[in-house]
Amino acid sequence: MSDDEYHPELAEYVPGDGRSIRRPLTVKVMRVVIVIAVVALILPGVIYTISVQVETAGAACAIVVASGAPTATPDARLQLWGGNGPGWYCYARSFDGSEVMLRALGMIPGLSYRPSGTPA
Repeated sequence: MSDDEYHPELAEYVPGDGRSIRRPLTVKVMRVVIVIAVVALILPGVIYTISVQVETAGAACAIVVASGAPTATPDARLQLWGGNGPGWYCYARSFDGSEVMLRALGMIPGLSYRPSGTPA
């Protein structure tokens, strides 16, 4: 046997039974803490993104309603099954309760402005 194959520090090594060194309760607690940490990292970004979209859709809808139906109240809604697919839609609600859809604002709400005289 060569010196490369003999390791005296492993001469009396007996492998374990394959179980984890940590106790099962410790492993469960660590998993719960990791899940809570990941949720705490992701959730604020999701909440902030949703709040920005709600505010943007409301402002864009207010502009559309002010130019199309000045006496109506703007109402921006996120719809999954709308006429143009999923996205934000702007409705004008009149005093008698009737509603009319004025414009689809898109999945990321906003308005695109075209210079006057350009085709749509």
